[in-house]
Amino acid sequence: MISIFDIFKIGIGPSSSHTVGPMKAAAAFSDDLKQSGLDAQTERIVIDIYGSLALTGRGHGTFDALLLGLEGSLPHDIPLADIPDRLERIRTQHILRLNGREIRFNPDSDLNIRGDQVLPKHPNGLNFTAYGKDGGKLKEQIYYSVGGGFIVTDQEFDKQAEQTRPVPYPYTSCAELLAQCRMNQLDISEAVLANEAALVGCSEAEIRRRVAGVADVMEGCIKRGLAADGELPGGLNVRRRAPQLAAKLKALRETEIVNTQLWPMVYAMAVNEENAAGGRVVTAPTNGAAGIIPAVLHYFRKFNPHATQERVENFLLTAGAIGILYKTNASISGADVGCQGEVGVACSMAAGAYAEVIGGTPKQVENAAEMAMEHHLGLTCDPVGGLVQIPCIERNGIAAEKALKLGTLALLEDGTDKKVSLDEVIQTMLQTGRDMKSTYKETSLAGLAITLQKKAVPVSVRVVEC
Repeated sequence: MISIFDIFKIGIGPSSSHTVGPMKAAAAFSDDLKQSGLDAQTERIVIDIYGSLALTGRGHGTFDALLLGLEGSLPHDIPLADIPDRLERIRTQHILRLNGREIRFNPDSDLNIRGDQVLPKHPNGLNFTAYGKDGGKLKEQIYYSVGGGFIVTDQEFDKQAEQTRPVPYPYTSCAELLAQCRMNQLDISEAVLANEAALVGCSEAEIRRRVAGVADVMEGCIKRGLAADGELPGGLNVRRRAPQLAAKLKALRETEIVNTQLWPMVYAMAVNEENAAGGRVVTAPTNGAAGIIPAVLHYFRKFNPHATQERVENFLLTAGAIGILYKTNASISGADVGCQGEVGVACSMAAGAYAEVIGGTPKQVENAAEMAMEHHLGLTCDPVGGLVQIPCIERNGIAAEKALKLGTLALLEDGTDKKVSLDEVIQTMLQTGRDMKSTYKETSLAGLAITLQKKAVPVSVRVVEC
């Protein structure tokens, strides 16, 4: 089992798998050099970037993230104001600070972008190599960014993570989670809360405090997105729309002719505009889908008269449980299974969580989560120009509204007559992703991604062994 705090991570935009993951991988390699006593001998580092990371790396900030990670920065605490000056130093002066020691680093020659090659275990592959003064190889390590900011080494990829602490209500499937709730007369959030306390090794009150902190960061991101204006970076000249849309909704509210369920669309867009601008967001479960859960939660806080702080926390506990099921039994990587693994999973998490906090049973929670994924099956990941802007920002808004409606719909039935279980739809999503053409999985080679190009240039992709 993994923790919900692995699902909800504080990081920076625009992508959890293409920005957050590579930064963490680079920082891990830098730390590995330090721990093995090789950093003082290192004179050069070369990074080979493969597959989806190479093809869409410029638009996703992958290459910049790698440079910052080598200097020891991590997504959750990197000072955003310092980033431009640091990148300018590396690019123009070719000076990289490896564990406090300056080495030469030229991005033009030391970052090898291999978009026509894919490493065998995942589309998001990175190979780091450190060289000594004599040009000899000191250390080499492959990392995979497997979605949601998670990284694994080549050696870790196929290994089952060890369970270091027993939990009171273990589960590996939704069926097992529902059985635990039924036998112990618990809501999903209650079972997850007890598990988290055991996993982290602290009190349930402390877990609630940490969950409340995540909720506050989400709310803060919405507020920043609603207050910001101007164009998003990347060259598409996409303007931030959330502030103007919010102002129009407020004006329409005075005339009483607007449906309040339009608000979560605007909240989600505000978050994803912040993400596209490289701001600080909560990965939920990815950055490309970071707006959906905050939007539905903020809507619940603002418009539901029965919203309490405890229910806010229960929302994220339940959403986290659903996210864990997708992460451990399928994938949350757009490069692996398409956007169904990002926006689809986030919608599923939000719908199930919303069902619980408005009074749903565990079975109704499953019903809401299953329906939400069912209607995202086959969703491609092909953002225009490789930027997390079109259609990603609007797509988050639509999924947030859909999550609200499906969470509410689930409470009109008891959930016992459903023909498809959440476990079955998770496996269907995984198989659908495996069957999807690679050009539609965050490679910028087909679909909407090439609409601004005069013509598509086919690129053959081959798997390389390392």
